[in-house]
Amino acid sequence: EKPMTRTIGEGKRVMEAVKQYGRMFRLNTWFRFKDQFYGLGTPVKPLKKLVQSGLLGWPLKVTISKHTGFDWKFYWVGKEYLEPQPVPPELDYDMWLGPAPYKPYNAHRVHQTFRGYWDYDAGGLGDMGQHYIDPVQYILGKDNTSPVKVEVDAPQQHPDAVGTWRSVTYTYADGCQIVLWGGDFGDPNTPYIAGPKGNVYKNFVCDIPDWEKKLSDYPDPEPQITDFIESVKTRQPFALNERNGFRSATIVNMGGVALRLNRTLHFDPEKLEFINDDAANRLIDQPIRSPWDI
Repeated sequence: EKPMTRTIGEGKRVMEAVKQYGRMFRLNTWFRFKDQFYGLGTPVKPLKKLVQSGLLGWPLKVTISKHTGFDWKFYWVGKEYLEPQPVPPELDYDMWLGPAPYKPYNAHRVHQTFRGYWDYDAGGLGDMGQHYIDPVQYILGKDNTSPVKVEVDAPQQHPDAVGTWRSVTYTYADGCQIVLWGGDFGDPNTPYIAGPKGNVYKNFVCDIPDWEKKLSDYPDPEPQITDFIESVKTRQPFALNERNGFRSATIVNMGGVALRLNRTLHFDPEKLEFINDDAANRLIDQPIRSPWDI
């Protein structure tokens, strides 16, 4: 289940392990290949077809916000000051923490609200990011690469508790962008996909004249394997696997690193590291508490 990993380094280990042991890997976020895609009023496949047709032009900007049909769940924020509490007898707190650093128990650290602490997640961005962003990566044809830059507009984050943010903007080498607006921020009239030749809005509204008729002349996207048993039997990759899943998880994790450092970061999609930035690269592989190891 999304998110695939909490850090970029963990994602690298997943890919290495799948290759080393010759296994088939499935990651769950339904929206790449089935179901209505939140506020878009359509599955992802027609959006993919429209984008790859070229009718919208290039490069494209995709905006993921309340106004385009998405909720970043800002109730998943942490509390900056937690009083230590007795550990409930039914909870093995040491096992619950696993490889995370030891912090005194407080009920707000566990159950659903764990998402509000950097040691375990990244708030609403970590919780929903791969759900929202993975289909965009697929739509834009970016399954084998990563953005080269991430910019944030946010208050300074607490070192332990995840806070809110106004925007996170990712830019690819070819100029395509993914823009996240948190809470009520952003222009209510912004299209979901903006291109030099046309735009797509909520409920799959496109402003290109006769776009449906024009689109019918173009081929459908390449089929994906969406039955994991078939993937295991044929040894063909599942639609959302360790490689493209790593790339969409990396987008989320890049945003988390930029928020924690509260500045623009530049990323090398081939080396899978931030460029000339030791502080950011230290957050790619974070310390693991003994006796845990990856």
